[in-house]
Amino acid sequence: MEASINLARENKKLKLKDFLVQFKASTKGLSEEEARARLAEYGFNILEKKKWRFEKPRLFLSKFKNPLIILLLGGTLISAFLGEIIDASLIFLVIILSFVLDFYQTSKSSQAVEKLKSRVTITAAVLREGQKREVKVSEIVPGDIIFLSAGDIIPADAYVVSAKDLFVNEAVLTGESLPVVKESEEMFLDLSLPKEDSEMSLLFGGTTVVSGFGTALVTATGLKTTYGKIIENLTDIEPETEFDRGVKQLGGLIFKTVIFLVTFVFFINSLLNHGVLNSFLFALALAVGMVPELLPMIITIALARGAVRMAGKKVIVKNLPSIQNLGNIDIFCTDKTGTLTEDKIKLEKYLDISGKENKKVLKYAYLNSFFQTGLHSPLSEAILVHKDEVSIGGYQKIDEVPFDFSRKFLSVVVEKNQRKDLISLGAPEAIFNLSVSYDLNGRIKPLTSQKKEELKGIFKELSANGFRVLAAAYKEIKSRQKTFVKKDETKLIFLGLTAFLDPPKATAKTALKNLEKNGIQFKILTGDNEWVSEYIARWAEIPQTKVLLGEQIEKMSDARLRRVVNDVGIFARVTPEQKERIILALKRNKHVVGYLGDGINDALAMHAADVGISVDNAVDVAKETADIVLLEKDLEVLIDGVAEGRRTFGNVMKYLMMGTSSNFGNMFSVAGASLVLPFLPMLPLQILLNNFLYEFSQISLPADNVDAELVKKPKKWDIKFVKYFMIVFGPISSIFDFLIFFLLLTLFKANVSLFQTGWFLESLFTQTLIVFAIRTIKTPFWHSRPSKYLVTGVAFVLVLSLIIVFTPLKNLFGFSSLPAFYFLILGFLIAAYFFLVEFVKKKFYQRFNL
Repeated sequence: MEASINLARENKKLKLKDFLVQFKASTKGLSEEEARARLAEYGFNILEKKKWRFEKPRLFLSKFKNPLIILLLGGTLISAFLGEIIDASLIFLVIILSFVLDFYQTSKSSQAVEKLKSRVTITAAVLREGQKREVKVSEIVPGDIIFLSAGDIIPADAYVVSAKDLFVNEAVLTGESLPVVKESEEMFLDLSLPKEDSEMSLLFGGTTVVSGFGTALVTATGLKTTYGKIIENLTDIEPETEFDRGVKQLGGLIFKTVIFLVTFVFFINSLLNHGVLNSFLFALALAVGMVPELLPMIITIALARGAVRMAGKKVIVKNLPSIQNLGNIDIFCTDKTGTLTEDKIKLEKYLDISGKENKKVLKYAYLNSFFQTGLHSPLSEAILVHKDEVSIGGYQKIDEVPFDFSRKFLSVVVEKNQRKDLISLGAPEAIFNLSVSYDLNGRIKPLTSQKKEELKGIFKELSANGFRVLAAAYKEIKSRQKTFVKKDETKLIFLGLTAFLDPPKATAKTALKNLEKNGIQFKILTGDNEWVSEYIARWAEIPQTKVLLGEQIEKMSDARLRRVVNDVGIFARVTPEQKERIILALKRNKHVVGYLGDGINDALAMHAADVGISVDNAVDVAKETADIVLLEKDLEVLIDGVAEGRRTFGNVMKYLMMGTSSNFGNMFSVAGASLVLPFLPMLPLQILLNNFLYEFSQISLPADNVDAELVKKPKKWDIKFVKYFMIVFGPISSIFDFLIFFLLLTLFKANVSLFQTGWFLESLFTQTLIVFAIRTIKTPFWHSRPSKYLVTGVAFVLVLSLIIVFTPLKNLFGFSSLPAFYFLILGFLIAAYFFLVEFVKKKFYQRFNL
């Protein structure tokens, strides 16, 4: 049963019953047994490429893509062919050990992250055995009948069975941002129509329901969908963050410098008759040692560890690189609901036009909420709690005009005792404008301008006291029509106002103060009116309460919006498109912006933000768009996530500063040694061993402690800072390298092997121990303690290096035993190196105002 939407295109007219026969389905849905059988036949409904049988070996072999490694291995084979079998074998072993370490740590981290992602699930409503059920999207199969409403991501390719004002955003496939209407076309697909009409009954997986509702028959899942086929042909390229671009730019600079110096070293050593092959291997080993090969692994470990720690604080990371941006956020935007309020909405008042409580207002609001099948809101749910106070027996639903964000209300048409009423419930201003009369205790009177102003006064007073308000109106339908559209929502009879209270969250004030302490501005972006927003802002003591309305934004150019956006604390009555404009304006002003949303109206803003954040109970499109999902809608949870993001960023920066400065210093040292020494300052094998041990000591950096000061404010990626750090601190290490060169040649009268051993230990000890100074702005150990993992890792590497030098293993690597006096000198050099680095560090950070 290889079925898909494309089969429909083979016929000019294909009725629903033909689809049902083709997919062996029924309008009652599949049985659970049949669904399980189809899941086994077609596989899970996921958009992942099939993994190669030997996926892990392939990933391991991908580590050999580095051209320097290929050249080094080639040279090693030549060396083995010429008789240097032991040296060649050891070089190969060190390279393989480095790759195994990289592969193991990266795979382990990736598995941990995938496990975390599985905690965020998206479900869909399907018809199984005649009953509506929620199932995981991954378990949907061809032949399923699915239910769709605003905010849903269409889970698979499907054919429309029924639809009511069903509009779908297909931008993910077509690039066209305007929603497309979808209808059943009286249950057939007419291919004689133009393409845009012929596809009116086709739904495509991955697209989003903007408004309306409907049902559809699933025709293709997973990689068999239209979107899936596109995904299958795409390369696995992750979008670059600002951090990624900075690392790549810095890596390019290091690589060019390395190539220049390595070429220089190769020619100098060749001219000094050190042997072309040995000089070639030495130069390549030097290049491998100087390029921070394990940087991707360190970043992956740091991010994965951060993601695991954040999960423990109820923050699930879907997009791993977003942790870097989360720590850099300096502006956080969200609606007030659930962040500043409890998100426990209660219907407190139902008032008629005189401002008195009226049960008819409650009844009509209840009818609207009970019969609507589109986008349910917390306000509707709050109304439905009052089921014991109303009687709706005998009412039947005729039709519905779904909610959309331009009208800001929805209507249902109900019938009882042969009387049909259209009942509308939504934004007060919209209902006011469409009402021509009002109902007070059963008496219908004209709604004059004066009465409208009185109504607006009641609405404003309620809002100013923290109430969210919906207006109810109705009209009797005299005609026999069975279907209704937006144009029928005219000449309404105003009935009354419903007022809801969402209490301010007790922890909101503290959370906002903590945001401010962490260097993050808070801004409210809401579709609600300015009065209720100002009430919440006053209660929460938000210092920046300048208000900008959606209608004002509509008249502004992007340039004008950029000029005013920083000074505004509340953006009220804004549309989804205006939210997106606000976020983009803030980003153009060089801010790193986080946006928390849970509704379909938040998707555009979340996508535009540097970090899109959602909650576990959000609509599908919000959770799918989000980089990060909060298991609890609480600002304190978010603050924990930001702090963890900053710790992760800080530890990655430590490795970058360590790697770039030590490698830059080694370049100078080797270049200088090549000019004055009649032999290689270190054998290729010794360089690779030195590099392996150094990198091994740094693996625990992602688990290092981070100074509290670095967590309290956002840190942006600054390539100039890293460059200056490299240029300043790199040559300092070269000073002590040159000093040990001098002492080994003059004081110790070292032969080739002793010289190479002496520099090997000095180089390894200084560049591994100096991490304790570079990892913090403060005085190491006294004012900033490293983690036990870092201390243990460094100690292990240093002890291992001594074991290699003072046991028979030294013969394998060409080392010689060093006199005890050497270690006394080495101790003085390390102490002097530390003091000089500390002195320069203070001056350096003062220069950068840190």
